[in-house]
Amino acid sequence: MPYHFLGEELVFPALENADEHGILALGGDLSPERLLLAYHSGIFPWYSADEPIIWWSPDPRFVLYPEKIKVSKSMKQVFRKEQFKVTFDQNFEEVIYHCGKIKRRGQYDTWITNEMKQAYHHLHQLGYAHSVEVWENEQLVGGLYGVSLGRCFFGESMFSYVSNASKTGFITVVQHLLQKEFMLIDCQVHTKHLESLGAEHIARTQFVKNIKAALQYPSLVGSWQDWLSD
Repeated sequence: MPYHFLGEELVFPALENADEHGILALGGDLSPERLLLAYHSGIFPWYSADEPIIWWSPDPRFVLYPEKIKVSKSMKQVFRKEQFKVTFDQNFEEVIYHCGKIKRRGQYDTWITNEMKQAYHHLHQLGYAHSVEVWENEQLVGGLYGVSLGRCFFGESMFSYVSNASKTGFITVVQHLLQKEFMLIDCQVHTKHLESLGAEHIARTQFVKNIKAALQYPSLVGSWQDWLSD
């Protein structure tokens, strides 16, 4: 099918125009305004360095409802041992760097290009993109980052150099967001890792309804370390 190419105008085609893989449009830019519009609309960018910007809206969508987070017995033991320390927005640049650096099965290069790093760093400076850092003996061993709007957190990527590090960071932030009455964690596409933590597929129409409800609330803009440590 012919793809829709974005111009300078800040507009996306209707989600129903996405192909069977979830590709909705190509091109455009990664300005804060376009990225925020994309997330408000249920769309995210994902592409390689040798490709144009590709905008996605898959159906079904992979999400986690915070109240459905699964903490296994083995993870409960990890928390009891206090093996890791978790912080928020203390080192966004390092987290996104490691997310882009880590090798993943079946992936030959990173989709977290320099252009993507700069774009999300800009969103971080504006208070919309956030990082979760997981430390062991003062070393950064895991983490994740994403975008927060209303009462929805749009997860982008995570990394782990030590077993259970990324799970610890993810569970910790979800539990904090649940206390803040967040309604949805967008996981974008299926992974067994997130499925084991309670993520599930929902229809795109349901996803859109969910984020519309979540976006009725004001966004908690600024450092997560300030408001998640209450």
